[in-house]
Amino acid sequence: MRELSGIPQRAEARKHGGMLIDASAAARTETPLIPRDEATTPGEAGRTTGEPEAFDHTLTPYASALERYVESGPTHLMVPGHGGSDRGINGRLAEFLGEKAMHLDVPMLIDGIDLPTAEHPRTPLDEALALAADAWGARRTWFLTNGASQANRTVALAVRGLGDRVMQQRSAHSSFSDGVLVAGITPSYVFPNVDHDNGMAHGVSPEALDRALTEAEARGERANSVYVISPSYFGSVADVRGLSEVAHRHGAPLIVDGAWGPHFGFHPELPESPARLGADLVISSTHKLAGSLTQSAMLHLGEGPFADRLEPLVERAFGMTASTSTSALLRASLDIARHALMTGTEQIGRSIEEAKRFREILRQDSRFAVVSDDFGAFDDIVDTDLLRVPIDVSVTGVGGHWLRQRLIEANDIYFEMSTATSIVAVIGAGKTPDLDFTYRAMVEAVESPEAAAERAAHAGAERFPSLPAPGAMRVSPREGFFAETEVVDASAAVGRVSADTLAAYPPGIPNVMPGEEITDEAVRFLSAVAASPTGYVRGAIDPAVTKYRVIRDS
Repeated sequence: MRELSGIPQRAEARKHGGMLIDASAAARTETPLIPRDEATTPGEAGRTTGEPEAFDHTLTPYASALERYVESGPTHLMVPGHGGSDRGINGRLAEFLGEKAMHLDVPMLIDGIDLPTAEHPRTPLDEALALAADAWGARRTWFLTNGASQANRTVALAVRGLGDRVMQQRSAHSSFSDGVLVAGITPSYVFPNVDHDNGMAHGVSPEALDRALTEAEARGERANSVYVISPSYFGSVADVRGLSEVAHRHGAPLIVDGAWGPHFGFHPELPESPARLGADLVISSTHKLAGSLTQSAMLHLGEGPFADRLEPLVERAFGMTASTSTSALLRASLDIARHALMTGTEQIGRSIEEAKRFREILRQDSRFAVVSDDFGAFDDIVDTDLLRVPIDVSVTGVGGHWLRQRLIEANDIYFEMSTATSIVAVIGAGKTPDLDFTYRAMVEAVESPEAAAERAAHAGAERFPSLPAPGAMRVSPREGFFAETEVVDASAAVGRVSADTLAAYPPGIPNVMPGEEITDEAVRFLSAVAASPTGYVRGAIDPAVTKYRVIRDS
């Protein structure tokens, strides 16, 4: 039983001017991080080609500009309709959010915030983006206010400019599949390693990716881009450097869905930022563990061989997916989260130590097992995110879904997710929740009369069958999605072409994609999952998966 050391991907100490940054400096200074007479041209915000000493991560330029704007006491004869409050019919909203939040909720296109002025042609937004790019080791960073889902759709549209084929990890998030449909891309698939005991999909190894790309080329289907996931929902980290080398050798950029790793690269005991490991595009769901507000995220462009081609494509795709009423509050939270990560090494270290101590507590109790202790059995995993604690509860005789719900109802403890056999704790960077209380609540739950009843009710329950192989792709996913459809019974669906994406949880790998033939094996598998008390099928017309939406026969 061990945690992988993962030395090749551990982050080096973040430095500024040769010194480790770990200060809580006043963030509201008006001193720019880069002299503001160095104007940028449109589209250059976030570029990091300046000298390293130009970046001062003790500043929060965008958030500070918002505060200065509010302190000037502006009169609002513009949107948003709440006008920064002054109460009236917005009294309840002001009480709910607080007056300051109402004042800071300003629209886009304000001089001195996201528009340049004659005195300062480089805007505070430009500066915040440049700081973020430097912090994550990127050439360019975009702030997103529709989550990592926006990033996934953006990159799908962008890489369509390189060609119409992508090699994607089969367990890709549905938002990337949405982007594939919209962009008109044809995917080929590389399957992740799966922990069948715990229903967990991990990542792909460089060897598996190389085989998949080589086989695609032999079929005359060379991939123009590659999409993988690291880390997984469960904290397993793939060999991003190795994957990027394989993708580049095959002439394709590497997209890394790093949604669950926005904190990577900010402490020596955490894995490194994928942008520093050769990834060409990195999706970063900053709100998940890095402290920004929900629905805020970032997209990073790496400094790789495809950067010059990708940058204008991403910029144009970003314009198509971004709101024209972008939230200033969400943007400011991204600026502040970057500052907190870059100046909070000590606090992040305390979070890591608490997570490690929690693991030790669990290891002393034979009813619980730390899933990541066995990550060494999978050749795709080279590192572990210590701030994610996946816990195998199968020995207790209760399911992970039951235990998670019990902890919510009895103790107001909310674990991030569960599978049939596990629950997963997520500890935000810089946070130290009461894990002793959490462990005591877990023990109380599995020793309760309700747990005994749960064990009795599901004694001898059958396990899910093995994952089915995907059916043949009869038409492109886009054609399958937009075709004329009809709904048929499950018994009549075999051999028909699906118009929907159907993914059984656990482990969440799409079993049927639009344009694919529905096989008898897939129907039996999805029915078994739907009938289980611990499984469900995302995308199904009905919970029991008795109906399928298929392409209407001509």
